[in-house]
Amino acid sequence: MAEVVLFHHAQGLTSGIEAFAAQLRQAGHTVHAPDLYEGHTFETLEEGIGYASRTGFGTIMERGVAAAALLGDEVVYAGFSLGVMPAQRLAQTRAGAKGALLIYSCLPVSEFGQAWPADVPVQVHGMDADPFFADEGDLDAAKELTAATERAELFLYSGKQHLFAESSLPSYDQAAAELLTRRVLDFLSAL
Repeated sequence: MAEVVLFHHAQGLTSGIEAFAAQLRQAGHTVHAPDLYEGHTFETLEEGIGYASRTGFGTIMERGVAAAALLGDEVVYAGFSLGVMPAQRLAQTRAGAKGALLIYSCLPVSEFGQAWPADVPVQVHGMDADPFFADEGDLDAAKELTAATERAELFLYSGKQHLFAESSLPSYDQAAAELLTRRVLDFLSAL
């Protein structure tokens, strides 16, 4: 079974993130879900992004890196949207990474190095018409990552919701969320 550190999205460590972590735990995985917002959660994505902006995106990323430093090296780094920043950085730069799950977001590989580590499998998940994912460069970065990396997979879901697998939010799409969860569990089981 895998050890996973799961970084939340811009609305904070919501009950939906906790529910997703619980699903992974029920499958036998060890899951850590650090609170990068120090107890704050937000009703809207805009409010959460505002908090992250005021706090500093670099500060949020460093909180994630610090939380992972308390764990062993052989960890799967998973991030939801904003949480992809520390997840992708750690997967690309921390020795011993077992894998990466980049959900709703993907940064250019060049953000953290020359290339994706060949021995680190990665999945990227997003909706094909999500304005954040499809229109702001994340989809392009995901396509470049998967084209250049043998152990990379890109999963596109039909729709325009950003946080579609987040069960505590109105953007929740049950069918897409169930498919994403099944793919994540298969990925973790294969490690």
